[in-house]
Amino acid sequence: MSAMSVMSTKKSAENATVSNKNQTIENQTIDTTSIKIPTKRLLLRAFVQSDLQDFYEYASVPNVGEMAGWPHHKSIAESQEILDMFLQEKNNFALYHTQDKKVVGSLGLHGSWANKKEQYKGLKIAEIGYVLAKNYWGQGLTAEATQAVIAYCFANLDFYALTCCHFLENHQSQRVVEKCGFVFAQQSKYHAKLLDKYFDERQYILLNNLKS
Repeated sequence: MSAMSVMSTKKSAENATVSNKNQTIENQTIDTTSIKIPTKRLLLRAFVQSDLQDFYEYASVPNVGEMAGWPHHKSIAESQEILDMFLQEKNNFALYHTQDKKVVGSLGLHGSWANKKEQYKGLKIAEIGYVLAKNYWGQGLTAEATQAVIAYCFANLDFYALTCCHFLENHQSQRVVEKCGFVFAQQSKYHAKLLDKYFDERQYILLNNLKS
């Protein structure tokens, strides 16, 4: 889900290992521990405990989380709890801004709506979810990070496809999704449990042309 350049890591992954090639990805989709993906302005890497203050700084801003389907963090202790989950799941990248020398968001790979579709049964597919600090919206950083992860997943991890989604009214995120090459697949309802609210969402898919 997304506000401006914000899409949520709304699907919390469980402890699991990466499935074998072409197997359905239900929970953890990737182990980011040893992966580093540089872009023009970012370094995508695993979260570490010292990221806590940066994480709390952007996750505690009102309307950042809410537009992504989760309430903004009310305390640094809450951010610590979520950070610990990230470290355990190992499927979220920290978006480290190389010039500002701080973490300004996250990008995760999670179980996808496509995993439940018969036509994609048994294929290696994951859903991209991301969130970006409000002060960095409108700079193209989300698309930059997403394009880098797409290229890495397709070239190095043999994904068949990647999916993503955004709330219907979030036109800014729609532009990010389309800029990254995703194709609209369907519209659905999403229940944001932490907000106890239902949203209409648009779901997209991008196939790996390297496998065709």
